[in-house]
Amino acid sequence: MTGKRVVFTGGTGKAGRHVLPYLADKGYRLLNVDLKPFDHPSVHTLVADITDNGQAFNVLTTHFGFDGLNHGKTPAPPDAVVHFAAIPRILIHPDNETFRQNTISTYNVIEAAAKLGVRKIIIASSETTYGVCFAEGERDFLGFPIEEIQDVDPMDSYGLSKVVNERTARAFALRYGIDIYALRISNVIEPHEYDRFPAFLADPPSRKRNAWSYIDARDLGQIVHLCIQKDGLGFQVFNAVNDTITARTPTREFLAKHSPRTPITGELGEFGAPMSNRKIREVLGFKEEHNWRKYVPE
Repeated sequence: MTGKRVVFTGGTGKAGRHVLPYLADKGYRLLNVDLKPFDHPSVHTLVADITDNGQAFNVLTTHFGFDGLNHGKTPAPPDAVVHFAAIPRILIHPDNETFRQNTISTYNVIEAAAKLGVRKIIIASSETTYGVCFAEGERDFLGFPIEEIQDVDPMDSYGLSKVVNERTARAFALRYGIDIYALRISNVIEPHEYDRFPAFLADPPSRKRNAWSYIDARDLGQIVHLCIQKDGLGFQVFNAVNDTITARTPTREFLAKHSPRTPITGELGEFGAPMSNRKIREVLGFKEEHNWRKYVPE
């Protein structure tokens, strides 16, 4: 059991509501920061708007619950900050508002954490940085497998905000000599959503924008846990994605049919996901627990 104190922004959202219980089970002391409450017996939610820099600073310098009053000491900064809060996609708010909220909230959280002496920050980036997910019209990926060294060139406000956030993270990691890890999170799948996979399998073009890849929300919890535990890497970007392609056909054969213009530029496992998770496996020790084949009948 770790006992580390972690402030988690956006824990009430689609990914956070699974990642928070995973972290709680690992023994972390957690404070959720969100605009909406989260129903979990061991996680208090502080309602805050972190696009306001004063509120962003305050949530990192507060008690995690009423029990903190019993210690007779003012709150210390957390051991780590996980920043998932964001407008989660385009077409919810106007584009400029999506960009504004996502970039300024990330700047505010990272700046406050760094200046308070927090040595570990994890931020939610996105598969959309690779430029296909929310592209205008059909667009091809630059090459398969998609690895973290591949160029990022989104044309939408959401993906652009995530690229800016990665640059913000890198700047603060360099300036303060701290660890900031950006997770390029694939399409998040909750446990109840595996009933959608038969339709995915029947209509391969429908999954091209996600590179026929996904991340189980519970496996994302494992990735966040591994990031918190792994120190000393400075600024890093990790694809947060499960192991295998969303298809019954071997990957190379599948891509030759459904993405023939995209070159194969590296190694692909027989059923390996076109968006590679090699880095999180090799650097963080990620071991997938929730392969879609466990939940989708033949």
